[in-house]
Amino acid sequence: MGTTQLESVQEPKYWHLKTVLNDALDSEFEVGEILPNERDLAARFGVARATLRQALEQLELEGRLQRRRGVGTTVAPPRMGVRVGPVANTWPGSTLDSWKTVGCVEAVAPHAIAALLGTGSDAAVHTVRRERVMRGQHVATELLYVPPASVPELSTMLTPANHAPAVLRELHTLELEGEDRSVELGSASAEDAKQLDRLPGAPVLVVTTRYFSAGRVAAASVATYRADTCRLTFGDSGALEVTHHEEESRQAS
Repeated sequence: MGTTQLESVQEPKYWHLKTVLNDALDSEFEVGEILPNERDLAARFGVARATLRQALEQLELEGRLQRRRGVGTTVAPPRMGVRVGPVANTWPGSTLDSWKTVGCVEAVAPHAIAALLGTGSDAAVHTVRRERVMRGQHVATELLYVPPASVPELSTMLTPANHAPAVLRELHTLELEGEDRSVELGSASAEDAKQLDRLPGAPVLVVTTRYFSAGRVAAASVATYRADTCRLTFGDSGALEVTHHEEESRQAS
């Protein structure tokens, strides 16, 4: 058989450099150590700075590096296993929930969320902002969208302090029939980046969840996780912890 087009494609320079850098991170650097600047790294490995940036971006995506505000590029600690969803199907804000509520407003939902909820594109919904902290580090931020039709008994006398607890309390009176989730790779918005101590555009994992009650979508959430820090796990078996990047490589081999 002849050589296919894909077989004839050479490995990109940045990909080879990524492998070399990955080995250097294991042998020469400690977790949290700041890497030399791009000019020095490019000179050391004999590559253009554009090629170096591509390799560094890929290593950041894979969780080996972190870009920190006012610090630079550092060697990332091992990813934490983060379980998505409690042991059993429950509403957000239950006793099994590991999120902290930080506020709530009533505002028009983004078009994509309005489509998920089946509300009008100009309809206001209750938007609860929550955050998740593990080992003292902010690992995720979430927006939970609840249409007024799902919480019809909600008091109209709401203050900033009791808005979110009241929405969650009313949501818990509904029978949760099920939920579904999707996960995709995304880039941190300016607001999410600020919450997660990342740079805008940094890689993130976006988990979208729909909660069903009475045969319809009663609420929807969009949770943004740090891709450099988190390993998302699902199901009831608990979070998988990987203690070191080298251990991960051994398990895969």
